[in-house]
Amino acid sequence: MVLSADGVRRIFQFLQGEHLLMAQLLYGTGLRIMEAMRLRVKDIDFTRNTIIVREGKGNKDRAVMLPVSLVEPLRGQLAGSNALWSRDRADGRAGVYLPHALERKIPRAGESWSWHWVFPQESLSTDPLSGIVRRHHAHETAFQRAFKRALHLAQVHQSATPHTLRHSFATQVLQSGYDIRTVQELLGHADVKTTMIYTHVLKFGGGGVRSPLDAL
Repeated sequence: MVLSADGVRRIFQFLQGEHLLMAQLLYGTGLRIMEAMRLRVKDIDFTRNTIIVREGKGNKDRAVMLPVSLVEPLRGQLAGSNALWSRDRADGRAGVYLPHALERKIPRAGESWSWHWVFPQESLSTDPLSGIVRRHHAHETAFQRAFKRALHLAQVHQSATPHTLRHSFATQVLQSGYDIRTVQELLGHADVKTTMIYTHVLKFGGGGVRSPLDAL
């Protein structure tokens, strides 16, 4: 399932704040929903206009583009995240969850701003593994509900989900002329055969080409 650019625009009109930014991020970079939720402050490189995806599917890191149009919205999101981080530090709360053995190697790294979530939860919660009360990243179900509602209000009659934004990204990047290997790297596919499912967009006839008149 792939959404047209017009369909995406219509859905975005019914999303607000953090949920709009999440949707724009998925559509603008091809991230998986959980990759976006787990972004840390240090993963956003405004100098190089790059986002680093840590331990994506297959536990591999990769770099994707940071859309220019998302620079200011992301700075605003980080300002809100910083307010929560500052409050947690003032209250002496435990730091955020750290992957693997990092918490043992660098005990206070979870309290640092660089490791804080880009999309933190507003409320604190109890870590089910350790029982520690700390701030986790935003939960994907709230965004999924907001997306479903926006899809309905926009009257886009397709069975789309947030993951459809990733599919739409891949399809439109290929339509723009980028090669399959580039798209494979952006999506984080281990095997190019997985990326090949999107090459159907390269096999259209004249009926699949958008007329310049329609862009006026």
